[in-house]
Amino acid sequence: MPSTPLVFIDLETTGTRSTRDRITEIAAMKVVDGQCVALWSSLIQPECKIPPTIARLTGITDALVAEAPTFGQIATDLHAWLEDAPLVAHNARFDYAFLRNAFKQAGIDYRTQLICTLRLSRRLTPNERQHSLSALLARHGLTNTRQHRAESDVKALWALWQSWQGAHTPPAWEALLLEERRYRSLPAHLDSAHLDRLPATPGIYLLYGHNHLPLYVGKSVNLRTRVMGHFQRDHQDEKEMRLAQQVQHVEWEETAGDLGAQLREAERVKTLMPIMNRQLRRQGKLTTWHWPDGDEAPQLVGGSALARPLSGEVYGLFRNARDAKLTLRAIAEEEQLCPQVLGLEKRQRGRCFAYQLKKCRGACCGEESLTHHTQRAKAALEKLRIHAWPWEGRLIIEEHHPNAAQPAWHAIDHWCYLGSAQSLDDARALDAENARFDVDTYRILSRFLRDPATHHLKLIVHAD
Repeated sequence: MPSTPLVFIDLETTGTRSTRDRITEIAAMKVVDGQCVALWSSLIQPECKIPPTIARLTGITDALVAEAPTFGQIATDLHAWLEDAPLVAHNARFDYAFLRNAFKQAGIDYRTQLICTLRLSRRLTPNERQHSLSALLARHGLTNTRQHRAESDVKALWALWQSWQGAHTPPAWEALLLEERRYRSLPAHLDSAHLDRLPATPGIYLLYGHNHLPLYVGKSVNLRTRVMGHFQRDHQDEKEMRLAQQVQHVEWEETAGDLGAQLREAERVKTLMPIMNRQLRRQGKLTTWHWPDGDEAPQLVGGSALARPLSGEVYGLFRNARDAKLTLRAIAEEEQLCPQVLGLEKRQRGRCFAYQLKKCRGACCGEESLTHHTQRAKAALEKLRIHAWPWEGRLIIEEHHPNAAQPAWHAIDHWCYLGSAQSLDDARALDAENARFDVDTYRILSRFLRDPATHHLKLIVHAD
């Protein structure tokens, strides 16, 4: 009785983004009991222009595919030919992502098992640095007549497979393939044994690319589930595909819970500046409106002022003075506040220009009292108010999530995160000298401190 077929496959594409780029050539070889029983090979009309760099690399031009079928025209026949046989490919998740998306656009839900020869190579020769198909062929003394053409590459891949298989006993080879299938969803460049140590606890994780380039920093209350989840959706999410293609190393830090993870994530993103984090990237010097008690108008101050006690109220966090003034001016126009009194325009005698346009109620010329104008302005700015620090001194937050290995104590002073420690005494001793107000930290703390008990937090006020 014949064994289950394997399909060796290679694709050429217009780029590397499986959700946007298109297939230009497909070659697939069906192997049963060590024998090639069928070959499928076809150029594909991608229904878009082929970039010149890709054309130079592959030799596949717009003219060459002009008369070729579209994927939609061959999808049904190809799907029947592939059946549910496992796919064997070099960097298999790349080819699989393109294939799944192409079938999806043709109205076909295609799923199958994968065997990645790139990951097999890393497992067979972990001390070797080069694992590209061309490097492997050269290492094993094999030839490839036309590199970056699908049929030639798939035949070379089959020759490499035979070379590997011949160097192992049947039980050893089957054990190797079984281990490969176990990690079929992982990017080929990752060490599966290292990821086996991922804990199911709260913390942050750091994904690195070539030369230890920081790619992404994330957080979760279950590190194992979250990290592995990145590699389950790479065929349908462009960002996840780029991560899967580039990630070569994963590191993680356990925390005592979700709060610690979010604080640490925000801190590490601003330190490492990973290329795929956007929301928590460094925001530069923030600006805010400070309205001192007794004054008629707010003053622009730097965000660092929030790291110390301030009299009066503070409104909004802005990237620069221009954004701050535009926001205040928009509120002034909406509420008919006087731009001169607010300090947005130079103070002159008599009525301001906004009053003449009926956009000011006359605080500039005495028709509205300054007291009433201040009350209206502060009420309009209320939605932007930064909450004052409600404690007399430093706040120590004890956290111990049920899934965490041990508790931690986070030190906070005037919304500034000073750090975390493994004991209350160590948290009290954390230095506040270089504390800097950070808008992300403020938002994280504001959210968690609304209901501390729900987040497994205990608050301890430490008077300095």
